[in-house]
Amino acid sequence: MVQQDSIVVDVIIVGSGGAGLAAALDAMEQGATVAVVERETEMGGATVISGGGCFFSATPLQAEKGIQDTTELALAEWLRWGQGSADEEWARFYIENTSEHLFQWLADLGVHWDAINHQEGNSVPRWHHPEGGGKQLWQVMYDAAVARGVDHWLTNTAATELIVEKDKVTGLRVQRRDTSEILELRARSVVMATGGFMSNVDMIRSYRPDLHSARLMEGSHVGATGDGHKMVEGIGGTLTHMDHMWMYAYATPDYRDPSEKRGLVVRGLPDYVWVNAQGRRFHNETLSGGASATPAVLAQEPQYCWAIVDDSMRKGADISDPYYRDGGTKHLERIETLFRESPFIKTASSIEALAEEAGLPVAEFQQAIQRYNSYIDEGLETDPEFGRPLAGRKKIEEAPFFAIQFFPLSRKSFGGVKTDLQCRVLDGGGKPIPGLYAAGELTGMAGGHINGRAGLEGTMLGPALFSGRVAGAWAAHGANKGRGFAGK
Repeated sequence: MVQQDSIVVDVIIVGSGGAGLAAALDAMEQGATVAVVERETEMGGATVISGGGCFFSATPLQAEKGIQDTTELALAEWLRWGQGSADEEWARFYIENTSEHLFQWLADLGVHWDAINHQEGNSVPRWHHPEGGGKQLWQVMYDAAVARGVDHWLTNTAATELIVEKDKVTGLRVQRRDTSEILELRARSVVMATGGFMSNVDMIRSYRPDLHSARLMEGSHVGATGDGHKMVEGIGGTLTHMDHMWMYAYATPDYRDPSEKRGLVVRGLPDYVWVNAQGRRFHNETLSGGASATPAVLAQEPQYCWAIVDDSMRKGADISDPYYRDGGTKHLERIETLFRESPFIKTASSIEALAEEAGLPVAEFQQAIQRYNSYIDEGLETDPEFGRPLAGRKKIEEAPFFAIQFFPLSRKSFGGVKTDLQCRVLDGGGKPIPGLYAAGELTGMAGGHINGRAGLEGTMLGPALFSGRVAGAWAAHGANKGRGFAGK
């Protein structure tokens, strides 16, 4: 049974992650009534499991720290890192608006930017970190949305079909996951912010057959299964650059997941050494990003590696998962339990015994660690094998020793639904589909492929939030509320 018109609003937003909340806030600001639909019981999407870092250029915080940056420099580095397939128009639109319309906008909501980090591919630091990470950033946005009057929150409710009447999207069919009740929600505009598809390994491999034999960890939000892509494509929307994907190499299987499909991102180990299944180092471990480390791991046979740390290093481990964190505070006991109980983390009192525990050739492994330690003993500036800078690095020498098994982790969709600069979904002929807008990872963060094949870090969450703002404002305008997004 279908219950008709259970909710009638100006704008329906599908997805409660950062992009969805940004859309809700801007739609409300324009005077629109809003309903937010979330498939999962818990809201937050990929934002709440993210580090929260955003790529910003020419911000007051950069100036305060003496970092000189310009939008033109940032754009040039963005396009170079995207390997020729970044959407230049969307990248410029984002970068020119980041300081005022995202950094400051979030600060005004209550987000405190507490640090700027230097990431691969940038000539200056641009990765701005919010206090409390992605979870706290999302909470600030959610609190603001509630305070401003967003009161229709439909959780545990799966969007199943866009309603199209006279070639215009006029609503959404949804199904309650607890009761199987089907509802029809009506609106003048619909914003799709359903996230990516990187927790759907079959869908990943359909666009990347070269990954068919690799063991991929699911590392995005559990709801990132591509449902939104199928709904939009089903009414004529265009998908673009779907083979562009972002994967990390520093993830170990979540031993608490019976299927062992979910991966845990392991951070906070700057002194680790990586070895392959043959017990040999193969990479400059300082370069740990998706454009450097992941191809290096995928080039190994088999396609995984072991991260080697000693006891002093292990104590700095940070696991990027809500179970292991309480806002900005680590759950140390849970991390200790992970190291003690995970079958994918081996420990031993000697390097020789660790090799045996991990199934590594003992002689090769011992030699790899001994050579690395000797470079530090000799005071070398760089590792002569792989060019790793050695200043400030520690030797692996304090027992017990640990080997953490790392597999490639599917993290972000860099391609997706194609939109224009108003976040209107485009059909195969490049024309907007009336009433339909899209934002966030569903759109490859923004526009369809704002990053290209690689991202400079912070270029995932930042553009997702920004495109959410743009989509919300223009969706409200499409509902005859407000004037649309007023950025540069």
